[in-house]
Order: sequence, then C-alpha cells, then structure tokens
Amino acid sequence: MPDQALPGPPLRVLVADDNPVVRAGLTALLSVHGDIEVVAEAADGEQALARAASHRPDVVLLDLRMPGTDGLTALPRLARTATVMMLTYSGEPEVAAEALRRGASGYLVHGEFTAAELVAAVRTVREGRRPVSSSLGLSYEPKRTTSHLQPVMTHSSKARPTRAGGLRRRAAGWLDFGLSSREVEVMDLIAAGMNNRQIAAACFISEKTVKNHINRIFAKLHSSSRSEAIAHWLGTAREGWSR
Repeated sequence: MPDQALPGPPLRVLVADDNPVVRAGLTALLSVHGDIEVVAEAADGEQALARAASHRPDVVLLDLRMPGTDGLTALPRLARTATVMMLTYSGEPEVAAEALRRGASGYLVHGEFTAAELVAAVRTVREGRRPVSSSLGLSYEPKRTTSHLQPVMTHSSKARPTRAGGLRRRAAGWLDFGLSSREVEVMDLIAAGMNNRQIAAACFISEKTVKNHINRIFAKLHSSSRSEAIAHWLGTAREGWSR
C-alpha cells in the first residue's frame, strides 16, 4: 500500500540505469505513489543528460557503471540541473566519496535499503538531506538510526510518519501472520497493485522467487487469491496504524 505522500506538486524523477529490468522496477515502484512522477528513463549518461535537459526532473536516480558515458562522468553536468542520487551496486567507499565530491546528493547501494526507504530517500534528498548507505562508512549527519540509510529516516520530520507507518505495518505482519521481512515487503507491493514481474524488478529478485514468496504469504494469510490476501493485509495495516 502506498505510504503517506508529501504535500505539493509531484516530484519529477529521471531513472538512469543501463539495465532495463532495474529501470522498469524502479519506475513501477515509484509510480504507485501519487506525489512522485517518473518523467523519463535513460540507459546511459548521454541519454540522462539529454533527457534531463528536456524533461527538467527534480531528482535523478543515477547508476554508476553504464556503457558509453558512465554515471560518474555525467554526474557534474547533471548536478547543475537537478538533485542527483546515485543508485548503484558499487559499494566502494572511495567511489562513493568521489561521487559525492562531484555533486551527488546521496549514494545508495542496491540490497541495502527497503522499498519504503528508497521512496523516503527520493522524497527527502530534494530537501537537502544526504541519504548514504551505512556500509560505506560515510557520514554527513549524526548517526542516530538503525536504518541502513544514515540521515534520511532520522532527520526529516516529514519522513517520520512514513517510516513509523512502515514499521507498524511490518510489526503487524510479523506478529499477526508470521511473515518474514521480505514477505512483508512483497505483500506491501501486492497491495499497491503490482504484478509479479513488477515486484521482481522492484525487489531485484526473480519472478520464480516472487511466486514462492506469494505462495508462503497466501498460506500464512489463509488466502487463496490476491484480493483475499489484500483484504486481510489492509485490515492488519489499519490495526497497525493504531498500535
């Protein structure tokens, strides 16, 4: 279920990654939130620069290693026209530090954030926050969080309701049905209306793995269909908000 949106016009996002599955997954994940609009996609740095110039996004999600013009090369020019957050599998601290020096406003490593944390990071990076994966050992604000993302979940008052709501929903899922953290994430995406392919792309797992998660979710929620599972899940989520 999409979490609480920020007020104001939609946040315009450009997704730049050479992997079409990753692009599709990020677009599907972000597009279910009414306050975020993916206005363009790009497969390399040159496309990112051209499409940023024509679409004027607020935030660019930029992969590091792409064919032709890579993300690090395109970054300084992109950062002059939009807020840029690196979103990559490259977890080398020295590379992250160089990206931040060249103008990136955040650096997230795939596999070190949940879907809800990514959405919150996209919302708050435009406000001047610097979401950085904690494994990089880079800190720009005091560390006061157990989240994988250093500042974004702790220091933005607007992000707190989203984070708290997500934690309550997760607690409800674990306590009431015994869902794992990954199953809770998959169920949230099912409730948001995503199909198996979109969920696989958003979670960076195979469709077969998604089907296995769904089978276990249905068994735990005592459901035989998506609609029945969603009905049970949304009931749990509503209870979770009042706990």
